[in-house]
Amino acid sequence: MTVFTVVHDEVKTALRKLKNGKAPGICSITAEMLKAGGDHMIQCLSQIINHAWILEKPPDDWRWGIILPFWKRKGDQLVYSNHRGKDEMKPKKKSATVFGYPVSIFFIVVNEFCERFSYYGMRAVLVLYFKYFLKWDDDFATTIYHTFVALCYLTPILGAIVADSWLGKFKTIIYLSIVYAVGQVIMAISAIHDITDTDRDGTPDNMTFHIALSMVGLLLIALGTGGIKPCVAAFGGDQFEDHQEKQRGTFFSIFYLSINAGSLISTFITPILRDQECGIHTKQKCYPLAFGVPAALMVAALIVFIIGSGMYKKNAPQGNIMVKFCSCIGFAVSNRFKHRSSTYPKRDHWMDWAEEKYDKLLIAQVKMVLKVLFLYIPLPMFWALFDQQGSRWTLQATTMTGNFGLLTIQPDQMQTVNPILILILVPIVDRLIYPLFEKCNVNFSPLKRMTVGMFLAALAFVAAALVQLEIDKTLPDFPSSTESQAKFINMYNRDIDIDADTYNFTLQPFSASDDYRTFQKPFTITIDGKVVGNASIPHGTRGTVTMVANSTETIILARDITSKPEEGANAIRFFNGFSSILNVTVGDKNYGSVETDAMSGYINVTKGNVEFHIIDDIGSECVYTLLLGFGSSYTVLIPPTFAFGENCVDTIRSVMDIEQNSVHMALQIPQYFFMTSGEVVFSVTGLEFSYSQAPSNMKSVLQAGWLLTVAVGNIIVLIVAEAGTLPHQWAEYVLFASLLVLVCFIFGIMSYFYTYIDPTKIEAEFAHTELEDKRRKSSETPRKDSFEKRNEKRRESSDSSSDEDEKKQTSF
Repeated sequence: MTVFTVVHDEVKTALRKLKNGKAPGICSITAEMLKAGGDHMIQCLSQIINHAWILEKPPDDWRWGIILPFWKRKGDQLVYSNHRGKDEMKPKKKSATVFGYPVSIFFIVVNEFCERFSYYGMRAVLVLYFKYFLKWDDDFATTIYHTFVALCYLTPILGAIVADSWLGKFKTIIYLSIVYAVGQVIMAISAIHDITDTDRDGTPDNMTFHIALSMVGLLLIALGTGGIKPCVAAFGGDQFEDHQEKQRGTFFSIFYLSINAGSLISTFITPILRDQECGIHTKQKCYPLAFGVPAALMVAALIVFIIGSGMYKKNAPQGNIMVKFCSCIGFAVSNRFKHRSSTYPKRDHWMDWAEEKYDKLLIAQVKMVLKVLFLYIPLPMFWALFDQQGSRWTLQATTMTGNFGLLTIQPDQMQTVNPILILILVPIVDRLIYPLFEKCNVNFSPLKRMTVGMFLAALAFVAAALVQLEIDKTLPDFPSSTESQAKFINMYNRDIDIDADTYNFTLQPFSASDDYRTFQKPFTITIDGKVVGNASIPHGTRGTVTMVANSTETIILARDITSKPEEGANAIRFFNGFSSILNVTVGDKNYGSVETDAMSGYINVTKGNVEFHIIDDIGSECVYTLLLGFGSSYTVLIPPTFAFGENCVDTIRSVMDIEQNSVHMALQIPQYFFMTSGEVVFSVTGLEFSYSQAPSNMKSVLQAGWLLTVAVGNIIVLIVAEAGTLPHQWAEYVLFASLLVLVCFIFGIMSYFYTYIDPTKIEAEFAHTELEDKRRKSSETPRKDSFEKRNEKRRESSDSSSDEDEKKQTSF
């Protein structure tokens, strides 16, 4: 049974609006007519149904979708029914409002802000968590990151089907939010290093446990955030009545603002939380706090949403158009395969093979959607570049300096540039750029805008490649797998001449060689013409050779780091040339007891004026201050001439092993500007174009298709990252930029041959055609009946005359 809902005085207005003012002969039905029934209402209902319009706004004092009494459609007839459901006669419950808005939407907006804070906050530090906590390399960290993002954009299809076909939006949001919150909590637990740090050295002893927890947490988060993505905004829109179009539009603007606000604030705050140090036994970067705060916000989002439960308007599931869309395509393909023989006549379009089961209007709507989906094929390449802001670009920022004077920016905080630029560029583009093109009579169509957006994204990666080239100039030239490197330190209180393999140079007292020397094999060291020892440094590593002026003239060999210090920290170590054991501390970190003529291990120290406390065995103390930037490495030399006292620091020397990051993070701003500009003209325009070209009942299908392009784009990144065949990062940036430029040309050609359509007009034409077919059939039926009756009368007349002739013949 199909129930058609009608309204009283607004039938005429609504239908005229839907048919663009072309709705002749529309009648009006009042609430009294609904109760009384009558020929006028039957005629009017028939007219509305024949025009295929279903209105869903009842009189103000009745619930959504109620007809008094019910009228059932059987074939071409309307049959009156006195049956009424249990709740269908109850007066409509009026929702509370504030300034004309349902109170329920405020809970939805707060819920969305908290959820977006949770998601973007967790995602902002995710790639650094992979790199520095789980100890994955850049390529593998990038691969897992984009796998997670791809899952987040694949699961919305599942969420939409569950909500529309089974649970409804409200229950789907509740259940998947619980899954989401559990995933965030698991992620926070997985980052607690003390759980498996049995030897209390600050490094987890069972990394498999932490990886397993992380993957479970990310899987639950992807299911939760993706599953509720298509539901929350639509559920908010359901809270408004039809006459609240203006309020609904304002709600979506506020809703979008809450998304950007949550993204902006969380992307700024969670890197600060990550940069703190926490732990039970040893202090490490506080990833549990960086993941724990987003987890708390997700729990808050769930609680806020549940609190508003009694105020929501909860529509029952109506069936998912996605299922119908896929079923129609599946039947068309299957039917075409069954009739693949040449004996069957060809049809204009392969979707026409679905006519045996589905009506022509649905098939036409599917054709319109497929036409747009075909244009989506090149789009994943844009997202492949766009989503690398959270992976490759963040990793790039770890090799740069974030010192902005009074403000120090963390590498993962650079992602905040994107939402900030969005808030600036969207009004500029909408209010200035587009109107300027219109005044200049430039046809800047939606597809042309999208092409420009992709080109801007390609420019962003060209800018990223140029920045990477500047970074590479400042990075150390670490040894290959077939060579080793060594630096030399002179702890003699005089100049010495050193010979090492083919190298010959002079070192001043308490100084080091300017740079590392490269060797392919073990070498002999000679000081002032006298052989003092042999040095063997493993290939692929660096070492420091320290010449000590003791009675035996020995050399001390120490292993050096072969990469930039993690997270922009500074790796500092001490060589003790003093005559007694020294204890060195920095903050709450302790180098332990450093023996005479020995090298300490490295300790990572953050930027700034850092104080090192040097204490001997009798308690004398010297405070040495070192000004540090980002990503450097130093060896601090305490010479034999060192003495405690007021001027104790005068004799201490620092040797730079790795230079600090000198390329400023501000150089990333142009690439963020190009990328965000591309997003504004590509993403916003793409959604607008898709909606304008989609049938009214299949916009959700195109939304699912749009999200699918994001997922495929991230899959492209993980494939390229996992392949890892390019030796330099700048080359990978150029590769992505080149691919997107190629896609721009392909998309431009596809756009040139695309014909814009008006789905509403096409649907109206099909409705009109269907109406004409029904009228023709109804007019042909009486003619056929009258023709058969005339033939029957003729047969009866003929039979009667035959009987009379027989009687006459019998009488003779």
